[in-house]
Amino acid sequence: MPEHTQYAPAAQVPLIKSPSLRVVLPPDIHPLPESVNAYFVYPYTIEPHIITLESSRRSTLAAHQAQREAYLRSRQEEKERRKREALRRIAPGFEPEGHLLVPTKRTSIIAPSPTSLPSQPPKSVMEDLVDQLAALDSSSSK
Repeated sequence: MPEHTQYAPAAQVPLIKSPSLRVVLPPDIHPLPESVNAYFVYPYTIEPHIITLESSRRSTLAAHQAQREAYLRSRQEEKERRKREALRRIAPGFEPEGHLLVPTKRTSIIAPSPTSLPSQPPKSVMEDLVDQLAALDSSSSK
C-alpha cells in the first residue's frame, strides 16, 4: 500500500551504516550513584546577608511608596482646597459635597411705632433716579 506523504519515495531507500561512524564508550565511565543527595551540598553562609539586604530594600521601597502616596494625597487635597476657595469667592458658603444653597426669606416683622411717619408709597426706579440726580446737582452747585 503506497503512502501518500512527501516522504513516501524515501521510505524505500535502504539505510547503509558507515563503519567509520561507530561510537565506542570508554570502559572507565563513572555511572551515577544510587543517591545523588551528596552532590547537592550548598553552603548557607551567604543567606543572612541576602535576607538582610532584601529586608532593608523592601523597607526602603515601602517608605518611598508611603512618601509618594502622602505627596499625591496632599496635592489632591490642595487642588480641592483651591477649588473650594474659588467657589466660595463666587458663592460664599458653597460646599461642593454639601447640600444646595437655597435662598431663605427673612420674616422679621418690625412693629410700627406710633410716632413714625406715615408710610409713603414705594418709589419707582425713575423717581429714585431723578431724586439722586437732583441731589448730585445740588451738591455740585455748592
